Amino acid sequence: MKKFWHYIDLMRLSIGASLLIGLGDFVLLKMGEPLGPFLFAFGLLGVCVLGLNLFTGKCGFLVEDGITILDLVLILLFNLVFGYAIGVIFSLFDAAIVGAAEAKVATWSMSLEFFLKSVMCGVIMYLAVELYRRGTKLGILLGVPLFIFCGFQHSIANVITMGVAVEFSWTILLCAAGNFAGAIAAWGLCRKRVEQKN
Repeated sequence: MKKFWHYIDLMRLSIGASLLIGLGDFVLLKMGEPLGPFLFAFGLLGVCVLGLNLFTGKCGFLVEDGITILDLVLILLFNLVFGYAIGVIFSLFDAAIVGAAEAKVATWSMSLEFFLKSVMCGVIMYLAVELYRRGTKLGILLGVPLFIFCGFQHSIANVITMGVAVEFSWTILLCAAGNFAGAIAAWGLCRKRVEQKN
């Protein structure tokens, strides 16, 4: 029974994270640059403050937080499924964002460039959350606009965009793998400082 409630909480907190990132993606599609990327930061800031389950914010902290691989996979699955559903719901709000989402999805491809852009997003996401844990919100407030302006790829934001476009692309799996690799690489580079802090 204890495990049952653990997985219910895992799903609940993952849905909450998907909703917050969905709101960020909605305003990005609606307003575009330069304001949209800064307002998108509301999503990750809310995830961190409320302690919600966002795949890209969790995968670099497997060791520190004692997250199991199964839990991380479930977080990713819940983020993807409910993120896509949230995107579909948002597509009913404003026809203008549907066109913007379709144009975005059309630029994604199963390529090395796309993967490397996903890796770099993973690096930024890890650093943004780590800086937040060390007591500053600047990593989030600057990191989120940074990855958007650079054109880096965020798997959960991407699946929400797919939902808005009511399309699906297997690039989402490449993106998630890149986000994971980037976060783990950043964790490896910063681990000594983290251990010193603790």
